[in-house]
Formats: sequence, C-alpha cells, structure tokens
Amino acid sequence: MALTLENVSIRLGGHALIAPFSLSIAAGETVTLMGPSGAGKSTLLSFIAGDLEPPFEASGSLSLDGADLAPLPPERRRIGRLFQDDLLFPHLTVAENLAFGMPRKNRAPRIAAALADAGLEGFGDRPPHTLSGGQRARVALLRALLAGPRAMLLDEPFNKLDQELRAAFRGFVFGHIAAEGIPCLMVTHDAADVPENGRVLLLKDTLVTHA
Repeated sequence: MALTLENVSIRLGGHALIAPFSLSIAAGETVTLMGPSGAGKSTLLSFIAGDLEPPFEASGSLSLDGADLAPLPPERRRIGRLFQDDLLFPHLTVAENLAFGMPRKNRAPRIAAALADAGLEGFGDRPPHTLSGGQRARVALLRALLAGPRAMLLDEPFNKLDQELRAAFRGFVFGHIAAEGIPCLMVTHDAADVPENGRVLLLKDTLVTHA
C-alpha cells in the first residue's frame, strides 16, 4: 500500500505556498518533511487528511493504494494523525480513549493487548491526567493505530517530550508503523527525529526538494 501525491500544490490568496511536487510513500515507510515555520508543512498534512479549509486552495491528485482520496471526507479516508499535543479526552478513561473510533468487535482484548505491548498493562481504567507525558503520548499513538488507519500523518509528535523520552518514543512509533505496513509522512523541525536511513524532504521558498 502506498500513499501517492502527484503534482500537488497549495495556494493562499493566489500565492503559491507549495509549488507542484510529487511523492510516493511505501507501506511501512516514514518520510520526513522539514522546513521553516510558516512554510506550509502542516497545511500539506491538512490537505492529505481532507480538512484543508479556505482560503487555502489545493490542486493535484492524492491516492492511497491506487484509490482516489479527493472525493472522500476526512472520516472516510482512514488517515491517522498524531500531534505534539496528545489530545486525549479528559472525561474518558485510557481504555475508553483507545476504544474511540474502533470497531466494536473484540475491542476489550485488543485494547488489553495494545496496552501490554506499550508497557501500560493495567492502565485501562485510569484517567489521562494521572499519566506521565510519555505514557500519554503512547496512548495517543495506540488510539490512532487501533482505529485501523491506512496511512499516518505525524505533526511534530515528539516536540513536547524530553530528550530521553523522545528517543524511546521515536523507536516505539516507527516500529509500529513499519510493523503495520502503514505509509507515513512526518513533519518535524528536529533532524534527530528522522528515522534511520529515512528519506527527508525540505520545504523552502515553496519548493519541496530531497535532502
């Protein structure tokens, strides 16, 4: 399964924010997009997710495993997103957060197995505010993965973690993405976040170039 962008461009008020470019991300691969603030990195993720709003305008084609995503609303694209803020629901337990977006069948055993895999066995009944930053980050990733995404978008997902947690969580994230065979596009400012031997794209002055 591949996430493919062909001649994609994004404009704002007639100005080219991102000039036309093409990219194909293979199953299990994480491609990193880097560039200065305001260059349009997160805007590109919104285009892929399907929630790009006016006054931004986009053109070009977007497909996943050969299927055109353009006609589909965000909830039907099955694209997971992970942000620097975990965005867990504070009124739900950890298990209830993980169940959000999951099909009903076999929810409980899948949640228990995911928590055990993340080193959070027995945490299902706890409210999110009782977890550490690293634990909350793991729960946010598990929630995204348990929803069964066909592709993933990471928007500065490690930015609020300290250096020791960042290193551990990076391995956790990339390992799961590779194991699930999910194509992934990540935005970051930190070159240390780039997966080993991973491709890097640089966004500067509207042009996307290979590092």
